[in-house]
Amino acid sequence: MSPKIPGSGLAKGLAVTLRTMTRRSVTAQYPDAQPELPPRSRGVIALFEENCTVCMLCARECPDWCIYIDSHKETVPPAAPGGRERSRNVLDRFAIDFSLCMYCGICIEVCPFDALFWSPEFEYAETDILELTHERDKLRDWMWTVPEPPALDPAAEEPKEIAAARKAAEKAAAAQAAAEAPAADAQQQEGPQ
Repeated sequence: MSPKIPGSGLAKGLAVTLRTMTRRSVTAQYPDAQPELPPRSRGVIALFEENCTVCMLCARECPDWCIYIDSHKETVPPAAPGGRERSRNVLDRFAIDFSLCMYCGICIEVCPFDALFWSPEFEYAETDILELTHERDKLRDWMWTVPEPPALDPAAEEPKEIAAARKAAEKAAAAQAAAEAPAADAQQQEGPQ
């Protein structure tokens, strides 16, 4: 081990200070120049209420209990004659208290119907803490700031849902073409006579 020279730590610290003093500092003037946010930045939670089935998973899994959901049941008439009536939940209130939210993202992850998304919007400061509880109309407005999902890897395997839907569509088209073929043949045979 080399012997320690007294004051070497002080000299290293002063050298760092002198190096940073000679560099020009760059300050982004925030309100005038918007910051470049990373693509997966967490701003606020946006609601796509058409997908919400009021399953309450987001409210139950929230560790802060900052999601408030109210709903009522409506009876839906039968889809086909002779069928039975069904009931469905209708969303009355969906609110998030951002003064309690810790932005963990659990609510977004557990939503089985893709009704909640991260929005990069971060300018929602209020002068009163009581105004940080945002209702569904404000959460809906933030939905339009949600960025597009990243493109899939071209070498990736096709999702099973899309492959199944494509096979079903091809099968239905083939069945329809097979059903129309005998009718077209019959029309052609009757036409020339």
